Amino acid sequence: MAMAKYSRVDGRKSSSYCSTAVIVVFVAFCLVGIWMFMSSSVVPLENSDFSSQETRNEAKQTLQEGVSKQFDDTSGDISEDATREGGTMPGKVSLNTDEESRKSVEENQEENHGNDSSDEKTDSENEQRTVDGDDGSGNGKDGEMDSREGESNLESGQAENEGGEMSNNVQAESEENSGEIRSESAEGGKNSDEEVSEDKIKHVDKEDISTVDNNEKNQDENSEPSAVENSAESEENNQTSNEILPTAAQSEILTESTTQNGAWSTQAEESQNEKKWQQASISNEENDHQWKVCKSTAGPDYIPCLDNWQVIRKLPSTKHYEHRERHCPSEPPTCLVPLPEGFKRSIKWPKSRDKIWYYNVPHTKLAEVKGHQNWVKVTGEYLTFPGGGTQFKNGALHYIDFLQQSVPDIAWGKRSRVILDVGCGVASFGGYLFERDVLAMSFAPKDEHEAQVQFALERGIPAILNVMGTKRVPFPSSVFDVVHCARCRVPWHVEGAISFSYFSVFSYVLLYSFSDMETHLRHISGGKLLLELNRVLRPGGYFIWSATPVYQKLPEDVGIWQEMSRLTKSMCWDLVTVKKDRLNAVGAAIYQKPASNDCYNKRSKNVPPLCEESDDPNAAWNVSLQACMHKVPEDSTERGSLWPAQWPERLEQPPYWLNSQIGVYGKAAQEDFTADYNHWKTVISESYLKGMGIDWSSVRNVMDMKAVYGGFAAALKDLKVWVMNVVPIDAADTLPVIYERGLFGIHHDWCESFNTYPRTYDVLHADHLFSSIQNRCKLVAVIAEVDRILRPEGKLIVRDKAETISAVESMAKSLQWEIRMIYSKDGEGLLCVRKKFWRPTVEEPIKSAIV
Repeated sequence: MAMAKYSRVDGRKSSSYCSTAVIVVFVAFCLVGIWMFMSSSVVPLENSDFSSQETRNEAKQTLQEGVSKQFDDTSGDISEDATREGGTMPGKVSLNTDEESRKSVEENQEENHGNDSSDEKTDSENEQRTVDGDDGSGNGKDGEMDSREGESNLESGQAENEGGEMSNNVQAESEENSGEIRSESAEGGKNSDEEVSEDKIKHVDKEDISTVDNNEKNQDENSEPSAVENSAESEENNQTSNEILPTAAQSEILTESTTQNGAWSTQAEESQNEKKWQQASISNEENDHQWKVCKSTAGPDYIPCLDNWQVIRKLPSTKHYEHRERHCPSEPPTCLVPLPEGFKRSIKWPKSRDKIWYYNVPHTKLAEVKGHQNWVKVTGEYLTFPGGGTQFKNGALHYIDFLQQSVPDIAWGKRSRVILDVGCGVASFGGYLFERDVLAMSFAPKDEHEAQVQFALERGIPAILNVMGTKRVPFPSSVFDVVHCARCRVPWHVEGAISFSYFSVFSYVLLYSFSDMETHLRHISGGKLLLELNRVLRPGGYFIWSATPVYQKLPEDVGIWQEMSRLTKSMCWDLVTVKKDRLNAVGAAIYQKPASNDCYNKRSKNVPPLCEESDDPNAAWNVSLQACMHKVPEDSTERGSLWPAQWPERLEQPPYWLNSQIGVYGKAAQEDFTADYNHWKTVISESYLKGMGIDWSSVRNVMDMKAVYGGFAAALKDLKVWVMNVVPIDAADTLPVIYERGLFGIHHDWCESFNTYPRTYDVLHADHLFSSIQNRCKLVAVIAEVDRILRPEGKLIVRDKAETISAVESMAKSLQWEIRMIYSKDGEGLLCVRKKFWRPTVEEPIKSAIV
């Protein structure tokens, strides 16, 4: 009994011990589970993008407080700290990775899940793995992949560790709190420094990521890029994932911008309340704009200021080609131009010079009319360009060399650097002049030769839409080294552009006898069009005229030649030579503009008359043609009195005539010029080429929407790109400086559409443009024009005030564009976005553009 009783008591003790053991084990497992959960929830340094908003705000505040003195503005030069590679990174930075990077993360996530259990066994094991896995840069074996993992982890709501990242987390947090983010050039074996630079520090809000993801998802639903596009995009995305915006460059970017912005004469005139006004002017309607597709007769080729049929139909006359001039709608459109069906990413230069995708410019009329002259041919899915033209059927290069052999002083690429090609056709002449280091500003009207300028731009050749009608061309005076006309169809000898065709002269022959025709032409003569060329041609420059009146003896050709001879002689142009090209069976007459006023003073008759002193030869925006000539500057301090230095020396030399002027930044003009050039060289080399994620090998057509001295374009001189420098009409007129250094550009009002076809530029650069025009025009209309000009997959780089950057970012997101980078500090910001293929589904009829 006792034993039995004892047995019962002992049994109860065993049961109690078991229960206690079970509880202890359970609690232990709970503690271990909690420890594992806590350790796995720590975000590694590589994923610092995805720390809490509070942590990011604290880090940004610490950074700004710690380095605010480093970025104080100077007298205009870049500060030493700003250019030092070890500089810190203040302000707010947001740099999104590409879709391709996220896909690779998703593919690698499953492998990471499989490693979690082995990675989290014990403290000692974790510490050992940290040491073993570190390659000296703090990244372990998968440093770059870890930097990408963060984005995928954010999307899935998980924060996962791999290897020994836990010890790095402590480092990351301590570095972030201390505000020290070092550059990849820092020396020594400091893992924390190298870890930050190698793994690309990126501060990306969750909201930004989700917006980009939604944009990409919408793009996938609404467009199907070809395999070629996907391949090119993948290549660029891979490059992006391997690039980093250097910390020193980030520091410098906005330091110089702020200084420039404060020194601009146009900014100095603004009131102190400009910033508040801009914030008020950026309405919610603009930020939340509901985009629609423009419905017009021109469809994918819609150009608002050239397709305004409401005005064109009411023109009293079109004999001077008034219907090809600009007639902008009273309200600029805020819709998006549709894409042509089958549109593909443009072929890269230099292959694009010889062929383009047919469906990008699906027009065949020119191939039918001019195919026998080797302008353009349809070859399968391509449009091919044999390099010929009406006057050079056997190739442009032979013709180019023929001209220099005729007048060796032309000296392509040395003395003659910037030329104007009138009536350019598909611009093969300008395209092949690149091989002689010459820039050609080619232009032609939007006429029956459909899409000739569009062909040129799609090929990667500079061109604009323009007509010599009743208005001055939008260029300053005395800026082109050579003006070229090869069967450009302009009747130079008469008053205006009667029909841009020699058939007009033939019609005169039918209506009148030859003597009557001559009398009639003399009656309406004045040579306004040739006098306009005289205005833009540099003193001592050449006019090359290759046309049938030069080498044919038909009655109408003889009559035109006689009129041209009379007019050019009265203009004091010297006929240097008339040469025949036996290979192409054509001829060219080459004239030279006088470099002094001696001939003008010796003329027996003041016909054509000299212009009044009050007539400004540089006034070129919407100014009517005048039948007069401006005197040649003879004072050695005046622009035009001396020929510029030879190329390429002229690119970097301040123009001689800037000596006595004050620059737009407030310093002596020559000092301003040099500082501007040095600034852009630093920004381009340290930031734009390295930190924007732009594959510059795929970039050809670039536009600087608010150029000053052309420093941005000059800094890109070593790349295979050309830059259209646009000087807004309300900014300081520095366009002559741009031409003097061997670059080119144009005047423009950004409240109106630009004279180009849609989808013609790869990169648009806007430096404090949008904030400067918001008092005159709606930002949403300007962004719609940017979308029209920019090619799908093209980039927009904006440097502006922070509130303007915010507004542009908001509209870019509404356009389904990808936000590539955002950076802001002290009220200034930098934004880089990429246009997508997305188009809305709802149409908006444009009444003024429907025939």
